[in-house]
Amino acid sequence: MNTSPKKVVVFDYGFGNVRSAERAVARTGAEVEITRDYDTAMNADGLLVPGVGAFAACMRGLKEARGDWIVGRRLSGGRPVLGICVGMQILFSRGIEHGVETEGLDEWPGTVGPLKADVVPHMGWNTVEAPEDGRMFSGLGPEDRYYFVHSYAVRDWTLETGNPNIRAPRVAWTRHGEPFVAAVENGALWATQFHPEKSGDAGAQLLTNWIETL
Repeated sequence: MNTSPKKVVVFDYGFGNVRSAERAVARTGAEVEITRDYDTAMNADGLLVPGVGAFAACMRGLKEARGDWIVGRRLSGGRPVLGICVGMQILFSRGIEHGVETEGLDEWPGTVGPLKADVVPHMGWNTVEAPEDGRMFSGLGPEDRYYFVHSYAVRDWTLETGNPNIRAPRVAWTRHGEPFVAAVENGALWATQFHPEKSGDAGAQLLTNWIETL
């Protein structure tokens, strides 16, 4: 039995708080490296893609670092990827900010748009309505809270597998002014709109659950 630590790359493409992500993942016992090196990112047990700022800027930075290729190649081989905040948003088909539409990675259909709420950005702690049969929120309950900082979100989930033999994605929701997608567990691809690395014990448990799948 191989008991060596799992190797995780925090992908450094210039648009994420890579240090806090590194520290949080390291606390799970994984071996963590911050890099944008193609081969290292491809060969890691897990790839974490953070993201802060504007959708369009994140996509531009990701492509410049060949991150779009890395994510696509890893997922085509069933290799785990975790997207956080804008790192989750860019996994959808498109983002619209200030009337400008930008193509995303199109791993999932859907549009990232502005939150319709009295107070924006959505900044602070919130609960999540999570599916009971997923692995992402194993050991966590409906009273656990997670830290959000964002002004844009995906408000509609449209992906249907159409095949009863394929496990449908597990989608978690929360509300700030309106319901929006808080997290998705879809085989090798996991993503959270909130920041697990800033979400205390609940976030640490979620990251541990991810590491256990690697």
